Amino acid sequence: MKTVLVTWWCGFIGSHMSVLLLQSDYQVIIIDNMSNSSKDVLDGIEKITGKKPIFVQWDIRDKTCLQELFEHYPIDGVIHFAALKAVWESMEKPFVYYENNIVGTLTLLEVMNQYQVYQCVFSSSCTVYGDSDKQPLSENAVKQPCTSPYGRSKSINEDMLLWLCQSTPLRVCSLRYFNPIWAHPSGIIGEYPTGVPANLLPYVIKTLKGTYPYLNIRWNDYPTPDGTAIRDYIHIMDLVQAHLSALERIETQYPWKYEVFNLWTGTGSSVMDIIHIAEQVTWKQLPYQIQPRRPWDVVAAYADPSKAKTVLWWSCRYSVADAIRDMWNFEGMRKE
Repeated sequence: MKTVLVTWWCGFIGSHMSVLLLQSDYQVIIIDNMSNSSKDVLDGIEKITGKKPIFVQWDIRDKTCLQELFEHYPIDGVIHFAALKAVWESMEKPFVYYENNIVGTLTLLEVMNQYQVYQCVFSSSCTVYGDSDKQPLSENAVKQPCTSPYGRSKSINEDMLLWLCQSTPLRVCSLRYFNPIWAHPSGIIGEYPTGVPANLLPYVIKTLKGTYPYLNIRWNDYPTPDGTAIRDYIHIMDLVQAHLSALERIETQYPWKYEVFNLWTGTGSSVMDIIHIAEQVTWKQLPYQIQPRRPWDVVAAYADPSKAKTVLWWSCRYSVADAIRDMWNFEGMRKE
């Protein structure tokens, strides 16, 4: 049985990843500083899988704690999600984002190298492409100046990983995606962020539930078919399956060192598309208001997933409607 360390400051991607790893007979160690997570999720993981992951409440920026963790457990590989992730927040707190996302990754990589752990799947982002006018994006697209400190932190991490792969035995798959929809089909675990949601879908669900009086749409005069911004939304279970496929590739395939994959459905959905689908799924009307643009908003971001399909033998099984249905089901089952 192989042992995988999952870093999950984002909480909910890591929890779904842990479910899939446990179901695939990996031993799972989770490290989280609990800044935006809940230990209740651990109970959900055990309820779904019948297995309990090892949980450590530490911060990956604490080198001494990481060294103790790697000293105690025979870790074979790392799936690295830990990062602050709200674009708008990164504009307000750039120092916090650079310190968390870059220093945290560097500290983790130093300890991995010290203990000769050379397999890593890195959670990146399509924000590394900037506001590109070439859609759909391919992995060969030039990385442009990012529109937020969050995107810049992901781009810097990618550059750092590439150089370390060239100078050490490290092997990395860097996975770029944008808008995962987070809820397990069981309804037991899913996304429930603290505070006001930073992403569209949690805000949509909470508005439909009545937590908020209306959804804010950030402008409707973009050069898109209905004037609203376009993104590619992916079900969380499709997303974590790609991470598992990437981990298996790192374990078995040589002599490559560093690879990048887009994880997308390949079809973008506008904000209005999401509203219409959510209304059809829930049989509820979603009130909304048009608000001014924000300087970091990107008009459209969706990508070509053909490389992941060909190399990782991965493709999406769930539709956007499936994902919204699972999220609505989770919200209905969640205890206040």
